[in-house]
Amino acid sequence: MAVTIDAVSAVRLEHDSLGSVAVPADAYYGVHTLRALENFPISGIPLSTHPDFVNALAVVKQAAALTNHELGTLDRARCDAIVTSCNEIRSGALHSSFAVDVIQGGAGTSTNMNANEVIANRGLEVLGAAKGDYEVLHPLEHVNQSQSTNDVYPTAVKVALQVQLADLHAALLEVADAFRDKAVEFRDVLKMGRTQLQDAVPMTLGQEFGTYAVMVAEDAARLREAAMLVAEINLGGTAIGTGLNSHPNYAKLVCGRLSELTGFNLATAPDLVEATQDVGAFVTVSGVLKRTALKLSKVCNDLRLLSSGPRSGFNEINLPAVQAGSSIMPGKVNPVIPEVVNQVAFQVCGNDVTIAMAAEGGQLQLNAFEPVIAHCLFTSSSHLAAACRTLVRRCVLGITANRERLLESVTNSIGVITALAPYLGYAESARIAKDALRSGRSIPDLVVAERLLSSEQVAALLQPDMLIGPREPLFTMTGRNTPR
Repeated sequence: MAVTIDAVSAVRLEHDSLGSVAVPADAYYGVHTLRALENFPISGIPLSTHPDFVNALAVVKQAAALTNHELGTLDRARCDAIVTSCNEIRSGALHSSFAVDVIQGGAGTSTNMNANEVIANRGLEVLGAAKGDYEVLHPLEHVNQSQSTNDVYPTAVKVALQVQLADLHAALLEVADAFRDKAVEFRDVLKMGRTQLQDAVPMTLGQEFGTYAVMVAEDAARLREAAMLVAEINLGGTAIGTGLNSHPNYAKLVCGRLSELTGFNLATAPDLVEATQDVGAFVTVSGVLKRTALKLSKVCNDLRLLSSGPRSGFNEINLPAVQAGSSIMPGKVNPVIPEVVNQVAFQVCGNDVTIAMAAEGGQLQLNAFEPVIAHCLFTSSSHLAAACRTLVRRCVLGITANRERLLESVTNSIGVITALAPYLGYAESARIAKDALRSGRSIPDLVVAERLLSSEQVAALLQPDMLIGPREPLFTMTGRNTPR
């Protein structure tokens, strides 16, 4: 029966098991999506906010249609219409029609229905039929054939994560490269290292920035490992993993087809019942995202501290001035780029808590809370990638060193006594350090004045290249003040 359209009010009537609903005549979504829009006015964030996820839903439906046609259960015309619709969505079309709220009850059923309806109604246009004429192409009988929300939704989440984690990986490498370049630029800039915010021993600013490069690169490597966990999918498991209503060869074929379409090396889980209820891979990915966020935030804390001042703080480095810092204090400039990265990190940590609670809340053969897991994962990964690129381009590339300030801090530091301790002894070195603090005199002055070491010996021991790495003794001591 052809679809009924009310030309006066510009709506079409669609039906489900609960009754009839008037859907806007030009809408690509249908009755199930409309009910979800009414039921879940929660966050105001539609599915279209996550375009990678929308594209992933489309490619999953495309792989299913092609597989069903290969198995002889879907005719060529309907298959082609579905594929055309999915390709258009993957090219960026119709995303605004994915309108259901990201936070929804039903374990993602509303998301799957939204995708089914949009693909079907666009497919109807391709076939020359009217939107809503589901006898020609049905959202559930054709677009959703051999599928369930419970295998479509998590598979689409994993496909989208492959895209997002690859993007985040590239962004992290950009951060690591930027810090590595700064490490080379600052390789000869001597400064004081600090432990517990107290003077420790000298190092170079290059060593400090090189550490940041290594830290971030390590997180990029861990991210690649985590991405492998979400390459295992449960597509073909249908409702609970038993594969009910699908062809015996469907799961294997559809996984191969999806891998071909996406370019990702996906694999069917060995136990689809387990894979349908287990969200452990999402928990692991979230943990890696949290680790990455925390370490980036630590680096940004350092940048804020090292650039503090400029007159009454550390003032060791200068961050690029990107905007005015105060509405009341003229000339004030704040470390706004590290601050925004900090805030992204806080959000990622909060998302990780949400994901942990949602994972624990699963019951029996399905976790009903995958929508909030997906939203948190997509938000964390996309915000982290944006934060990384902002940090590099608006901050790290423009950092400069206050070389004179850094050298002065080493010259006047009590911490350099550590370099003399092997020749003076720990107790004597501690006494000299206390005398220097009390008198305000420098360590070299006191050591030479008390004839503990000669000025030449002190100068040799405090050469920059002697202070920043392992070294062989320059001489030995035969007595308290008698070098040999």
